[in-house]
Amino acid sequence: MTGAVAHGKDSDAARYRERSRRGSELSRIIKSTRERINASGEYPPEFDYELALMYARTRQSASYAIPVFAIIVATMLSLGGDKSTALIWLLATLSAHALVLWSSRRFESLDRKDARVRSWRPRFAVVEFLNGVAWGSMVFVPTSAIDGHAVEIFQFATMLTVIAVGAMLASNLPVAVVAGTLPISVMLAFSLALNTDKMYIAMAIMALGAQMFFLVLSGRVYRTTLMMLEYRVEKDNLIAELEQAKAISDEARRRAEEANLAKSRFLATMSHELRTPLNAILGFSEVLKSEIFGPLPSDQYREYANDIHSSGNHLLNLINEILDLSRVEAGRYALNEETVALTHIAEDCCDLLQLKMRNKNITVSQQFEPNLPKLWADERAVRQIILNLLSNAIKFTPIDGRITIKVGWTAGGGQYAAIRDTGPGIPEEEIPVVLSAFGQGSLAIKTAEQGTGLGLPIVQALVKMHGGSFDLKSKLREGTEVTVTFPSVRVMEVLAPISEDDEDDLAPILAGGGPRPSLRRNAG
Repeated sequence: MTGAVAHGKDSDAARYRERSRRGSELSRIIKSTRERINASGEYPPEFDYELALMYARTRQSASYAIPVFAIIVATMLSLGGDKSTALIWLLATLSAHALVLWSSRRFESLDRKDARVRSWRPRFAVVEFLNGVAWGSMVFVPTSAIDGHAVEIFQFATMLTVIAVGAMLASNLPVAVVAGTLPISVMLAFSLALNTDKMYIAMAIMALGAQMFFLVLSGRVYRTTLMMLEYRVEKDNLIAELEQAKAISDEARRRAEEANLAKSRFLATMSHELRTPLNAILGFSEVLKSEIFGPLPSDQYREYANDIHSSGNHLLNLINEILDLSRVEAGRYALNEETVALTHIAEDCCDLLQLKMRNKNITVSQQFEPNLPKLWADERAVRQIILNLLSNAIKFTPIDGRITIKVGWTAGGGQYAAIRDTGPGIPEEEIPVVLSAFGQGSLAIKTAEQGTGLGLPIVQALVKMHGGSFDLKSKLREGTEVTVTFPSVRVMEVLAPISEDDEDDLAPILAGGGPRPSLRRNAG
């Protein structure tokens, strides 16, 4: 069984190391990818399909807007020129646009494993080039009937609009941006440059400058898209890591629950198996050390009997404390709540430990606040709390020392019990160790009697079950003070005496009807 447990621990450790390795590898890949994108614009091959798919979907989003715009432009051209030429231009433009839409929908309909992005990217560039040529040919539509510079301004504004829209729609494929917008700007600049007027030369230069500007802008959008894809991959990987961590956590919790159940079964079995021989050991050692059937032939035998009896008692106390702590941790310690008087329990515990204190000549000072109301608590648990704290104080208090026990009200209306000794104290850095299971301070190990290190953890658990608080303060060579506090909700309310007028009010209640009167606490 030990081998199986060790094998299970080794496998868990291997899984944790593998998960840590994958997380480190993922972080390294993400960092290198981000640096490569920022430096040179390169991206992982797995982004090819995502970028092409985004291009296809973005292109289809303008499937109706662009034809409407082309019809408006053709109408304007036909008003000032040859209607048949404008119609031919419109048909060519709509045909090119339809070709772009067809290729986009065709790509989107393919499965990811069947979509060969490297062969589709040139296709997209070709159809974008044809679309750009169709739009750029607008400068060759005769518009001589329009007077002045209106036709050039109209063509200039229209072309810049088409370049801007095309650059944004095709920004996920840089090659498509260049293929779709460059013919338009070149044809527009060429048409304007044919006129030697300075204004047209300036407009031609502006057209080429706008082309460069929109290429830079589309490049920015492209980089943003790459970063978005990178963050999405990172998010998906993190979600996968979280799901895997959750699965490992669930498995670890299941193992812990199984281990806790096995521990409970083991403790239940061993408590029975250990207590049976312990009863015999304690009983027979008691008979031997008391010399009930006659004196022992040697004083050394009597000393051995005393050692056997004290060791048996220590082992029995250890078993009882381990069982109590395991029941509390497993949530199987049920409180048997009733009305108890904290002052009376403290007095009884002092009387029970009076002999131990007398053997060390310890002076006990009892400071109990009078007329304290009772608590709604488990008497056995409260008694165990006080006994454990007093036993610890007696252990660590030197001969001729002093112990002070206080019981009184708290500022919030609850009750407290505080026990202070004049022992060696606890170093501040060792307080967490002392409060842990089986934990003992260095000075305690050197100076005190043998103990299990379970007294304070049991006290903390029992106080927590009552909704109270536990506080330990200690200074070296000055002693230790431990305070347990019970909340005000556990303090029983003191009712005022019933007068003759109240008896008339209570008659309907005693008869089974009528509202209950409000009760108030009288802390005095």
